[in-house]
Amino acid sequence: MRKILIVGAGQSGLQLALGLQARGYEVSVVSNRSPQDVRDGKVMSSQCMFHDSLQLERDRGLAFWEQDCPPVEGISFTVPHPEQAGVKALAWSHRLDRIAQSVDQRVKVPGWMAEFERRGGRILYKDAEIDDLEAWSQQQDLVIVAAGKGAIAKMFERDAGRSPYDRPQRALALTYVHGMRPREAHSAVNFNLIPGVGEYFVFPALTTSGPCEIMVFEGIPGGPMDCWADVRTPADHLARSLEILRTFLPWEAERCTQVELTDANGILSGAFPPTVRRPVGRLPSGRAVMGMADAVLLNDPITGQGSNNAAKFADAVERAIVAHGDAPFDAAFMQDTFEGFWERYGTHVCAWTNAMLAPPPPHVMQLLGTAAAVPAVARRIVNGFNDPTDFSRFFMSPERSEAYLAEVAPAQAEAA
Repeated sequence: MRKILIVGAGQSGLQLALGLQARGYEVSVVSNRSPQDVRDGKVMSSQCMFHDSLQLERDRGLAFWEQDCPPVEGISFTVPHPEQAGVKALAWSHRLDRIAQSVDQRVKVPGWMAEFERRGGRILYKDAEIDDLEAWSQQQDLVIVAAGKGAIAKMFERDAGRSPYDRPQRALALTYVHGMRPREAHSAVNFNLIPGVGEYFVFPALTTSGPCEIMVFEGIPGGPMDCWADVRTPADHLARSLEILRTFLPWEAERCTQVELTDANGILSGAFPPTVRRPVGRLPSGRAVMGMADAVLLNDPITGQGSNNAAKFADAVERAIVAHGDAPFDAAFMQDTFEGFWERYGTHVCAWTNAMLAPPPPHVMQLLGTAAAVPAVARRIVNGFNDPTDFSRFFMSPERSEAYLAEVAPAQAEAA
């Protein structure tokens, strides 16, 4: 029985641990927080997961909250008018082919930890240090780092060729609330693009106190939505959130007249640079450990792909481990596994996410504008959040965008 140790008990680390455990591997997990610490701590992300990622959980028997979690049925897109306050210059929405869902990690992680231990898995609660990795690398067939800070994170070298940004591109904030007025028509990720200011999106989720809404703020550094440094209390955080909506997005503020925080820990603010790192970390002894998910592939939340990347990365690593059989898990295996995931999936997500951090070019604005009049275009954009590889075929270049719009134009004219 091959022995695998995973440092990090988040979406990717626990999904991989439970998946390998079910296949008969001897798996250990290292976490610097207990289930109670996680449950009682601050929110960690917004984690809206789309169908393909949710299916990976279903396939492993891990979709414990599917019946309780409110569905995200579609995506809407709005741009405020640059000169007329309270007026939408562009607005459309479309249903997803299959629903998305968001389960607060303070709910999911303790639940998965308990399931892993119930199945006989071992969780070691400690801050992992380099000396620990040295010891574990001698005892285990493979050590995987799916989280980490400080010296552990520094083992994985930044890949400058795949990391166009070396500083944060957005000032980020999350606000979990109860009492928001439901969206009319169908539930959705309401995405608002405010040129020169940033982005705001909001969607239903499940938290420790039941169904809620998660408000996500992405402020351009130095702009009016980069405004969290002086916020001191949870009440101040909520007040600042509502102030932003009243100033820039009054139609969103109208849904929030009765909101209250889900709890004092239902807030988060910060910033980080989107970064791709090399997947092989070398210990002082020369032994190698493997980086996975956010440890080596960290995207800005603007496209909502963080937990989706984590789930799909973990699935790719699980499949690679099984396919590798009894061969040594050497540096070549680690590099090849990463490159395979990068080519199939990761590069597309990074390219799309990084492009969304820049001012939208004319061909993107043309696509988004056409989506308001052509449902087929709206449907394709919306479902790209489930399969971001599709964006490379019609969204990422002027030439492919033009060719796609030329294809749909005759069908639209015939329908009219």
